[in-house]
Amino acid sequence: MMTKYSNLSLKSHNISLTASPLTSLPIPEVMMTKYSNLSLRSHNISLTASPLTSLPIPEVMMTKYSNLFLESHNISLTEHSSVQVEKNITLERPSAIELTCQFTTSGDVNSVNVTWKKGGEQLKNYHVNATGGILYTQYKFPIINSEQLGSYSCFFEEEKERRGTFNFGVPEVQGKNKPLITYVGDSVVLVCKCQHCAPLNWTWYSGNRSVQVPLDLHMNDKYAINGTNANETRLKIMQLSEDDKGSYWCHAMFQLGESQESVELVVISYLVPLKPFLGIVVEVIILVAIILFCEMHTQKKKMHTDDGKEFEQVEQLKSDDSNGIENNAPRHRKNEAMSQ
Repeated sequence: MMTKYSNLSLKSHNISLTASPLTSLPIPEVMMTKYSNLSLRSHNISLTASPLTSLPIPEVMMTKYSNLFLESHNISLTEHSSVQVEKNITLERPSAIELTCQFTTSGDVNSVNVTWKKGGEQLKNYHVNATGGILYTQYKFPIINSEQLGSYSCFFEEEKERRGTFNFGVPEVQGKNKPLITYVGDSVVLVCKCQHCAPLNWTWYSGNRSVQVPLDLHMNDKYAINGTNANETRLKIMQLSEDDKGSYWCHAMFQLGESQESVELVVISYLVPLKPFLGIVVEVIILVAIILFCEMHTQKKKMHTDDGKEFEQVEQLKSDDSNGIENNAPRHRKNEAMSQ
């Protein structure tokens, strides 16, 4: 076989390991003879065992997704870091991710154990390197679906454990935080926005968080959806009734998943704002009635008192008059006797 291809160059490969030598595997002589005409190239790789080894990065996987947008993020930790360091990252499309954690210590970097985890699952194929008193670790991977979103953490275990966490999620949608109050018969516009992002599409639902019902957009006289920009949506509800009150949910769909937010709508009749005013009017009327009643009662009592005084005065005058007549009668008799 090697004689047939004797005009080709021969390539020879050799790998030596200082930790433990590897013996050469036997090569079929018939095959080598068949390709003896091939040119020979020799390659040598030398690896030195150390407490911190570089684990192989899945280059095949990263090459497969080389057309993806590259996202690079890093976290720095020190031996004095007492709390977990977190970084929130939003993605709206598939991306190639490169995460780097840096740990600075005054001790021996060879005694630091480095691991990576996604949630509680331990990860493999990460790279570790040390320079002086600084330890670097890097993890590369693609995110192409919603299941790959979540928290990725690097751990440095020395005397204490230090952790850096990267939280991946789709962009958040923003609605109106306070309830929107309107009146029966009016129209209202509900707005949802997504800052610095462009969802693939928007959908609207009504109901609570557990049970959401898609709006019937074929009711043109009731609902209308529009938006001036791709990062916002506007739902117009016409001819409002009290049955339209409740929660309305806007969903933004991205390549990696969806995000949602709610807007609370309160629909009231025009009599509702008048209820406090009517209550005040009733209270004033009752208060005025009480005052008038007290005034009438006081005046009536005063009139009875004045009538009693007048009656006493009349009786007193009558008594004085009768006493005067009785006193004058003896005088008349005495005068008559003296005249006789």
